Amino acid sequence: MPKKGTGILIMWAEIPAELEDELRHWYDEEHLAEVMAVPGVLNAARYEATSSGPKHLVVYELESPAVVESEAWTSRPRTEWGKRIAPSVIGTVYISNVYEMIHPAQLTDEIANSDMAPALQIGRMDVPAENDAEWNEWYSGVYVPNYEKVPGCIRGRRVRAVRGSPAYATVYEFDDENVSQTEEWLRQREIHPDNQRMRDIMTHAPGSPGIWKKAFQL
Repeated sequence: MPKKGTGILIMWAEIPAELEDELRHWYDEEHLAEVMAVPGVLNAARYEATSSGPKHLVVYELESPAVVESEAWTSRPRTEWGKRIAPSVIGTVYISNVYEMIHPAQLTDEIANSDMAPALQIGRMDVPAENDAEWNEWYSGVYVPNYEKVPGCIRGRRVRAVRGSPAYATVYEFDDENVSQTEEWLRQREIHPDNQRMRDIMTHAPGSPGIWKKAFQL
């Protein structure tokens, strides 16, 4: 069975400190298994922030973004526990976005068969319409490929929001949460003459980019 597809649902949340332990138990003991039972949900993991935030992050790898429109997804019953402790209920910050992969342009066997990464760096950004084509060409053709040369960077995937905002996100998969602090990552950040100009074009969402370490996976 593949472990990744062309869709991804990412949930970010800040939770009152006194409810965090129960939230973790709910995800680990009930909710992730419930969602994984939905056809088209290929994998899932819970992460916690080591840099920026929001603190709590849950990633669901989907066969395609259409999975969240399926009857099996939309008709899932909510348990009494979920009605009480879900981050959509208790979160002081709650973001739930659905994305479609735009880079790489095609789902490769390597991506499809890869497991949830030990750590993620995720940026969420918008770009003016008049710069969209040039910016996307640079991001997919220059910026991500150069960062993928850094030891410990497994890959970078770029995604476009089909539900939620901002319009774009970049998901870097890391061997550990320190990859983007290394000398080589910082060198690649400035290695191309267009990098600074293109970074100046985009507007990051609050807390973006952030780094999260995997805390639980079934």
